[in-house]
Amino acid sequence: MKIVGIYSFNKGKEIIESECSGLLKEIKEIISSIDASKYKNKKSKEKTMKGRMLYSPVRLNKAFKAKFKKLKWDTIRITCDYSDGFFVDGYKCRGTRGAFREMDFVKNKLGVELQFGKYAFMVYNVCAKMTIFNKQGFIKLGVEVVPIKELAESMSTGVSYFEQFVWDLEHRGVSSIDIPVLIYGISA
Repeated sequence: MKIVGIYSFNKGKEIIESECSGLLKEIKEIISSIDASKYKNKKSKEKTMKGRMLYSPVRLNKAFKAKFKKLKWDTIRITCDYSDGFFVDGYKCRGTRGAFREMDFVKNKLGVELQFGKYAFMVYNVCAKMTIFNKQGFIKLGVEVVPIKELAESMSTGVSYFEQFVWDLEHRGVSSIDIPVLIYGISA
C-alpha cells in the first residue's frame, strides 16, 4: 500500500516528524509492506455491488496487526466503568460488563489507529478516543491511517475516506483538548 495523502491536525505532522521520526519510519514501512492485492477477496453481497470483488477490511486489519506486532507495537485496552449517577427514578445502568476502549497500536506514547470502517469512527478516533488515551497517560501523539476515496470505493458501502475526513476536520477546527495527530490517506 502507499501513502498518497497527508494531513496535519493540530501540528501533528510537524511534531511527530520531530519527536518520533523512528516510529514514523516504522509506520511508513509497515504501510508500504502491505500488498493490497492479497486482500481484494471479499465477494460483495450488497445490492449495489452484488458479486463485485472488494478489499476486505477485516483481512487488511489482520495484516496490519501482524506487522505492527512484529515490531513490538502494543494494543492498549482500558476498561470502562459506567456510573449509575446519571439516571433518575432508581434506574440502574446495565450491560457494562466487559465494556472497553481500545487503541490499535501504541509504542513510546505514539498511538496509531487504522480505520477502514464507517465515517463516524474516523472522527471519533481523532476527536475523542485519542484524547481519552492521552488523558489516561497512554499516548501523547496520534497517527490515523485511512483509505483515500479511490480505495474506499473498492470496499463495502459506507466506508469513509481521507478527503471527506480532512474536510470535516478543517471545518471543525482544533479544540484546546485535541492532541497532535498525523493523518495518512492510503491507496492500494
